Amino acid sequence: MPLTIRLAGYGPPSTSFSRGLEHIGSRLTQRFGADVDVRYVYNVMEVGYGGGDLSWLVDAGVLTLAYATLSENIPELEAAALPFVFADDASARAAMDGPLGRAAARSIEAVLDVRVLGFFENGFRHISNNVRPVRTPADLRGLRIRCLPVQTRTFELLGAEPSPIPLAEAIDAIRSGQLDGQENPFANTVTYGLYSLQRYHTATYHSYLSRPVFVNRAVFESWPADVQSALETAVGEAVALQRQLKTQEEAEAADTIRAAGGEILELTQAERARFLDAVAPIYSEARDRYSPELLALLDL
Repeated sequence: MPLTIRLAGYGPPSTSFSRGLEHIGSRLTQRFGADVDVRYVYNVMEVGYGGGDLSWLVDAGVLTLAYATLSENIPELEAAALPFVFADDASARAAMDGPLGRAAARSIEAVLDVRVLGFFENGFRHISNNVRPVRTPADLRGLRIRCLPVQTRTFELLGAEPSPIPLAEAIDAIRSGQLDGQENPFANTVTYGLYSLQRYHTATYHSYLSRPVFVNRAVFESWPADVQSALETAVGEAVALQRQLKTQEEAEAADTIRAAGGEILELTQAERARFLDAVAPIYSEARDRYSPELLALLDL
């Protein structure tokens, strides 16, 4: 009987994440042929689940491997999502491939029955809305913005009214006018159709998020050693591929937003400094919440 391997995520087949999954599956198929039966669930939202369900679906063994944003209750990923921690892609990737990523993996593995094999890149996040251009925190005052739960405090400090609701609900709320905007990488804004609902976009680069790639521990450890090793190698290759594609995806998404009539504002250094000043209290709060050892990994 072949090993059945179910790979899953929450995006269309064309996204960098899905193409990363395909790379993993194709490597296993090339190596083991009929001894493996690789199946894909590219977007669990199309079969009645949310992105947040992927962790328990893998933990329970319903799925074999998935990627997901797991920022909540994982201290290392919460701290990494603090505003303006990373200066650029290179520094963020180095952190996730180094001691910070290894510490995050240990924390995830302590609460889920999984093995973390690497980190896909969700990337830097930006703000969009339908009300007005945003160049300063004052421009956000009173705007109802959907954000991830881990971003709630940031948007409170920026003067917005944060709404940390699931993405599917947020899309409906933006469409109906209950919410004014949201925060996401440009690629996500395009992938989930939000770009057609938002006019004003600001390239804030206010937070960087990763998406751990994790496999059910019991299933993984039941496999022959050569299959385990092949999966680890395939995930490493897929991470490099996904990050490369993500860079291209972001540029193409920005073009798509502009072509649809959206405006993308680039902040000057002085304008960016105002955002940094507005969120400054979050760093002193972080020193009370996280260990000195963790903050040292982020140079905080």
